[in-house]
Amino acid sequence: MSPPLHLKPAPLRLILEIAETGQLQQAAAHCAMTQPAASRMLAEIERQCGAPLFIRQPKGMSPTEIGTTVLRRARVILREMQGMADDVQALRGGQAGSVHVGAVTGPAVGYLTSSVRAIKRDTPEADITVDVMPSRELLGQLSLGQMDFALARVLPDFDSREFLIQPLRDEKVTFCVRAGHPLAAAARVDLADLHDQEWIMQSRGAPIREATMEAFAAAGLPEPRNIVNSPSILFTIAYLAQGDAIASVSEEVAQLLMRPPVNAGFALLNHPQDIRVAPYYLLSLRRRPLSPLAARIRDAVIRATRVTPASPG
Repeated sequence: MSPPLHLKPAPLRLILEIAETGQLQQAAAHCAMTQPAASRMLAEIERQCGAPLFIRQPKGMSPTEIGTTVLRRARVILREMQGMADDVQALRGGQAGSVHVGAVTGPAVGYLTSSVRAIKRDTPEADITVDVMPSRELLGQLSLGQMDFALARVLPDFDSREFLIQPLRDEKVTFCVRAGHPLAAAARVDLADLHDQEWIMQSRGAPIREATMEAFAAAGLPEPRNIVNSPSILFTIAYLAQGDAIASVSEEVAQLLMRPPVNAGFALLNHPQDIRVAPYYLLSLRRRPLSPLAARIRDAVIRATRVTPASPG
């Protein structure tokens, strides 16, 4: 078995320059070295290869058969090394990599979507995964290190000391219906007017549903009896579109459905109560620093929440 070659990038670049220019002196200048140093380096390469790599001629140097083979491999090696350096630089600069983030529905629609789009415009090859789910599931995945960060609420059955916590904002609850709903054009709709209506809501324990139920209780009203339960926002939209049900959803979701370019044919009921859900936070693990790419997305989310005007409350 032949002894292994120990060739570093500098000697490989030198022999490529020699092949390109045909002159040792020019190759040395292109590699920012003296001709004697280049001559010694070439001699060492040929010693390791056990054969000349170039034919010395009066008009210049041309590769031998072995030299041609070494040069072909040298080009591949240097190209791969440059690619590796570019990849490392991209990762260090947040221009590449993989990120897994999650959010509850409101901030996912209101802030995470635009933030991810902004990053992808600058970094199209970034591998970004986004999950939208309840806070309990988000915190569970975050605690296991399966997510980089989450936009979620802090729950008492998770140790908040595990997380870095960035306060963001609360969610306003709105009552969404199809545009042709009998109450859509009413100048004012009180909770008493809505008690006997058909509703579609998230499951019990979901923050928006609980805030809605608390609003009914504060008005001295029992919970509505006619409720369809579904955690799926897609099913909720389909159900609203086909009947006269009412859904309590975050303001961000409602505005997405009503404004261009979606214009899905929905409306908000004009009710005077200001119903708010407990604030959500940007959470990441203390023990797991964010990658540069994840940090870019985090910073974009924080900027988005500060630029977008908060509803009065």
